[in-house]
This record gives sequence, structure tokens and C-alpha cells, in this order.
Amino acid sequence: MAQKSVKGPRPKHIPQRTCIACRTTDTKRSLMRIVRDQHGRVAYDPTNKQTGRGAYLCYNPQCWEKGLKRGGLERALRVNTLHPEDVVALQTIADTLTENDIEKEC
Repeated sequence: MAQKSVKGPRPKHIPQRTCIACRTTDTKRSLMRIVRDQHGRVAYDPTNKQTGRGAYLCYNPQCWEKGLKRGGLERALRVNTLHPEDVVALQTIADTLTENDIEKEC
């Protein structure tokens, strides 16, 4: 008779997401989530749990600049244009990021 192979516990699934600017894939928790709510407003989601359509950006300030300037966020979140107040709020977050915040080279 053949012996059954003893299997260990299944490895835990770690969700992967892609930065919309540099297209690098990383774990969900290591990227910053931007969310569009049901009213069409866009905001940073520090908890990664808000309801709505989400897009992810690296901690790299250059990725934030690409996402805001080139229309990457509008495409990813499926909005025509971002509200000016939302752009200002996201830009202040981008301005607080420094090169030291980059955990992974894009």
C-alpha cells in the first residue's frame, strides 16, 4: 500500500496589487490605497478598508506625481475628472512623502 504524504499547513495567501504609475506588483499592505466613494469623491484610505473603487500607489513621490499629473488616477478610479479639493488633499499627502519612504525601488 502507498503511504499518504503528510502535508503541512497551507501557506497564507498574501494579496498582491499593482501600482498604477510604475506598474510594479507588491503586497497590498505595502502600497497606499486611493478610493473613490459612491459620491465620486476621491481620498486616501489609510485603513485599506473603505468601500468603493480603489487604486494603489507606491510610497514613491514620483509615482504620486505620475498618478496625479498624467491622469492615471482618473482612469483607474473610472472618474472623468477629480474634484479640485480632492487633488489638493492628495497633493499634500504626496508632498509629505520623501525618498526615505520608498521601501522598494520602482
